[in-house]
Amino acid sequence: MDAVKQVEGRAFPLALKNIDTDVIIPAHYLKTITRTGLGKGAFETIRAQPGNVFDDPEYAGAKIIVAGDNFGCGSSREHAAWALLDMGVTAVIAPSFSDIFSGNAFKNGIVTVVLPQEAVDRLVEVAKTDPITVDLEHQVVTTPFQDRFAFEIDPFRKHCLMNGLDEVGMTMARDNAISAFEARMKADRPWL
Repeated sequence: MDAVKQVEGRAFPLALKNIDTDVIIPAHYLKTITRTGLGKGAFETIRAQPGNVFDDPEYAGAKIIVAGDNFGCGSSREHAAWALLDMGVTAVIAPSFSDIFSGNAFKNGIVTVVLPQEAVDRLVEVAKTDPITVDLEHQVVTTPFQDRFAFEIDPFRKHCLMNGLDEVGMTMARDNAISAFEARMKADRPWL
């Protein structure tokens, strides 16, 4: 997992409420077990509509989505986080998230920022013309217009995201302690 300290750039001004995981990545894309290639199917139903933000060249390469309330609701598919990453999205800002989606996003290196609806409304307007910055270290979202929106994040999640630590990475960071324990167990209990 890549470390995330700051996400800066254009944002998709999605602003829709209740974007569920079926909208993020439809079920017919779930046959894969790899994390790559899912971006092409992300938001397929929205992309089918003319003039959608995901196919607008103005937002090409956007790393942030500014969405409405209850983002990521629905089924618990991890593929939704994989699809966002494959699109290049590493931060989503919304008034609220599904717990399961938020957990999957975190485990895959996506920052989920909860802000009040008024702040999200302002960011949707800014995203239409200008970049947004999500500063994880200082826990603030800023715009070129001096907007500053502070957000809370669990300290453990912040540490993991900033250091690029997923569950495997956290285990590997304890390699010396694990090896020492295994050596003690082998000496103390050779029959195991």
